[in-house]
Amino acid sequence: MRPSQIVPLVVATALFMENTDATVIATALPTIARSLGEDPIALKLALTAYLVSLAIFIPISGWMADRYGARTVFRVALGVFMAGSLACAASDSLVGFVGARFFQGLGGAMMVPVGRLVILRSVPKSELVSALAYLTIPALIGPIMGPPLGGLITTYLDWRWIFLINIPIGFAGIVLASVYFENVRETARPPLDLVGFALSGLGLATLMLGLASTGRHLLPEGVSWGCLAAGIVLLSLYLRHSRRVAHPVIRLDLLRYPTFRAAVTGGSLFRIGTGAIPFLLPLMLQIGFGLDPLQSGLLTFAAAAGALLIKLIGPRILRAYGFRRVMLINAAVAAGFLAANGLFTAQTPHAIIVCTLLLGGCVRSLQFTCVNAIAYADLEPRDMSAGTSLASVAQQLSLSLGVSLGALALEGNAAWHGRTDLHAEDFGPAFLAVAAISALSVFAFRRLAPDAGAEVSGHRRVAPAP
Repeated sequence: MRPSQIVPLVVATALFMENTDATVIATALPTIARSLGEDPIALKLALTAYLVSLAIFIPISGWMADRYGARTVFRVALGVFMAGSLACAASDSLVGFVGARFFQGLGGAMMVPVGRLVILRSVPKSELVSALAYLTIPALIGPIMGPPLGGLITTYLDWRWIFLINIPIGFAGIVLASVYFENVRETARPPLDLVGFALSGLGLATLMLGLASTGRHLLPEGVSWGCLAAGIVLLSLYLRHSRRVAHPVIRLDLLRYPTFRAAVTGGSLFRIGTGAIPFLLPLMLQIGFGLDPLQSGLLTFAAAAGALLIKLIGPRILRAYGFRRVMLINAAVAAGFLAANGLFTAQTPHAIIVCTLLLGGCVRSLQFTCVNAIAYADLEPRDMSAGTSLASVAQQLSLSLGVSLGALALEGNAAWHGRTDLHAEDFGPAFLAVAAISALSVFAFRRLAPDAGAEVSGHRRVAPAP
């Protein structure tokens, strides 16, 4: 095999492990909660801890690779992810499990971005498209395999095995990276913005911890509000700091590009609803409807299958109608499918659930394709790395916010009815709430010019007749 095939497949081991891990855990959440003696809603902290860790450490992944070498950082990142997986499997308390997930996120933040960097620097440009195509395969297959695999392991084995399956995959990645990766690094690199990294990292961590712990879990109410306040203050200080340094760790000035701004703001609003799905849907199917984890996983995988199907026709849709029109209509349709999840009952035929999730996965995937593509339509080549970091941070935070807001809506509806335990009827309002937030992305996409990103989409407007 040529390097353009081998290198992406090695990176794919990391991407496959990360994507499968995330979807496996979502299916197993109710079982993990029972094992740890916690309310299932408390496990929102495990999901948000991982996503926040990604948001904190992704911006410095490129600098680390330039400083220490991409092969070195990639192998260490795989080792950290594996160690975090072992710590998750050994956890016997909520605090330990959340801490292990945060540590696992540190490895995830480094291995995939650095792996992409290895591809960009080691594969000739003439072979780059095919190389990246190899990389997308696990990104699509992992979420399809994850829910059934998680359900199978959780139903017939012990939930701790869902983390142990990462170990052989991780070892294979380390060995293959040692053989096929060059330890590429950049001699000319800007200094690391340590003050900015500390302010943004602590700000994001405390803000999301405060939001995720509101309610009746982990932290007293006063501490949660204190974390929220501290996060807002620290992020405000970072905003001020970023305007005064030449190389801030997160470059907010890139939001001056209309296409990038729409992708970040509109995409973040849209992803809030999507971020809630892996949390709300398995809970509804298992706690609300009484399905076992395997039955739940065999239903929820349909959304990922829909995402795979749309990849075949997504580019054609963009060429025919352009970014603005597709994103406006598709955002509203996707929000409608998200809200439709809340209409399911225990008596809803499984075929209807599968079809709804399949179509919903299709439209969400099309929206993500649009958002990810148009984000870089107008950026200069020198701004691509910084733009990727900012977009990745926004993506992880919005997904984390989706979990937190979905849980708050779920708790709020139960409290409204004077209950602390969850019932099936609590999920409808929660899905409706996050769908409404996703629908707000329409207002961000409306600000785009009709021909925005035409060079990327290939869409050409027909000039009106004179």
